Amino acid sequence: MLLFSLNAVSQSLRYTVSMPYVSLGTYSSNQKDVFAFSNNQAALAGIESFNAGIYGERRFMLAENSSYALAAAFPTSKGNFGIQLNYAGFQDFNESKLGVAYARNLGKKIDVGIQFNHYGYKVAGYGNATAINFEAGLLMHFSDKFTGGMHVYNPVGGKLGKSEDEKLASAYKFGLGYDASENFYVSAEIIKEEDRSVNVVGGLQYHFMRQFYLRAGFVSDTGSGFGGAGIAWKNIRLDLSASYHPQLGISPGILLMTNFKERRK
Repeated sequence: MLLFSLNAVSQSLRYTVSMPYVSLGTYSSNQKDVFAFSNNQAALAGIESFNAGIYGERRFMLAENSSYALAAAFPTSKGNFGIQLNYAGFQDFNESKLGVAYARNLGKKIDVGIQFNHYGYKVAGYGNATAINFEAGLLMHFSDKFTGGMHVYNPVGGKLGKSEDEKLASAYKFGLGYDASENFYVSAEIIKEEDRSVNVVGGLQYHFMRQFYLRAGFVSDTGSGFGGAGIAWKNIRLDLSASYHPQLGISPGILLMTNFKERRK
């Protein structure tokens, strides 16, 4: 361990093992939900009513490695606002992020969004550190069925505490989504995080019988797959998800979302 410590790479809070599951609707015009803007803030512009959701994941079946996410969207006549909260870890070591987002339409073809974050971590016996950074996104609606976009996270700054050497990594993302029908959607993203190899995330979602959902996908850099199923009742949706890492095993998750849009009778 001492000999190879310089080559050790830690995991990023920004990408929980099943987080692509909850943000899969980012590039969809028909199946977008509140967690879409956690992947690209421009997706917040497409939310038409107050939405909120919470997600929890027990990474690799370890309680100390659990991860949680909360998101809420608030549409207004001047643009849409969002709040995102992430927490991962346990009492002796944990990371957290609080973000405030804003997005709006620039005509019918382009949506833009930006988010400011307060990130922090705590290590028992070593203290803690915080950083302020931002991320921004753009979505382009090429047609009613085809959407593309780009996203940048922490392009500058993000230094942790008083350290001049430790900083949050930058990340750049390009994605495409295709609504094959009102009920079926596929997407793919290319992600390049600083000092890491290129990662490809792909997925699909199928919405059938009005209240049932199926999602599945893969993450190339870890060779992981993820999937899950959901059921909606009135304004509430509940999903059970899981991902599988070839070396570290299963990470189960649960997702609960609600919206206050009036349902048609």
